[in-house]
Amino acid sequence: MRKYLLGGALAALVAGAAQAETIGVSMALFDDNWQTVLRNNMQEYAATLDDVTLQFEDASGDISRQQSQIDNFIASGVDGIIVLLVDADSGAAMSAAAAGAGVPLVFVNLMPPNGDSLPDKQAWVGSDEVLAGTLQAQEICKRLGGEGEGVIMLGLLGTSGQRGRTEGVRNVLETPECSGITIVDEQTANYMRTPGIDLMTNWLTSGIRPAAVFSNNDEMALGAIQALKASGVPMDEVVVGGVDATKDAMAAMAAGDLDVTVFQNAEGQGIDSIDTMQKIIKGEPYEKKTFVPFELVTPENVAEYEARN
Repeated sequence: MRKYLLGGALAALVAGAAQAETIGVSMALFDDNWQTVLRNNMQEYAATLDDVTLQFEDASGDISRQQSQIDNFIASGVDGIIVLLVDADSGAAMSAAAAGAGVPLVFVNLMPPNGDSLPDKQAWVGSDEVLAGTLQAQEICKRLGGEGEGVIMLGLLGTSGQRGRTEGVRNVLETPECSGITIVDEQTANYMRTPGIDLMTNWLTSGIRPAAVFSNNDEMALGAIQALKASGVPMDEVVVGGVDATKDAMAAMAAGDLDVTVFQNAEGQGIDSIDTMQKIIKGEPYEKKTFVPFELVTPENVAEYEARN
């Protein structure tokens, strides 16, 4: 009887260990504010689940480093991989590597070029980037009365966010009611605040004084605001828009400096990416694409979003 009981206990322990899941998570850049919110939400959600461990790695904006992280995850035998890409185009190679090894892979936020034809056991969770640019530009156009000169602060070139959000802005500016807005320049500041300061300073020094700033994210928008204020430009003379609705952005909006942003739901993307991964691992039906909606944020509704990212 004792041997039977010991054997049963051992079997239970082995079964419990077999059910534990280790998920490797490669993030494009830990220093990015929105990605930090995403990572924190993923950690908090995983802590509520039984036997789910997330192993985070920072790619530090390096494509080669991120590819090595994916290879290392596969070699170490993780149950699944979640990746927020450094560069959208690099996703195809990572998709192929994971598929070849039979390891489930979920892309979060940035969509790889094969996003419409992902292999079995792979999925994407994110938001419609074109909609983010559309919502931002429509609100800026309304506040400008459909006329004026503007600049576009581009995110990291080649990413789905940079492409989609910029496309949304351009689509709006081609509509009759917004065609009076002219884009005088567009350059990248790589989604970062300090490069955003430098870019706006360079524009002002060269004689460009925009009536509108269409920024692919909040960090660059905040950099633009800092440069504008340092140059003595009254903030009521320029309409500045961003994307993400980070805490810093909400503070800038409450202070009257940021006019428009678009809430990108870090909690929703993080939770849905883990839930999708668990379904794949367990062999349950899952969505190949999961869209988490963007939401317009203005001074009129800023209080609803101050604590959400």
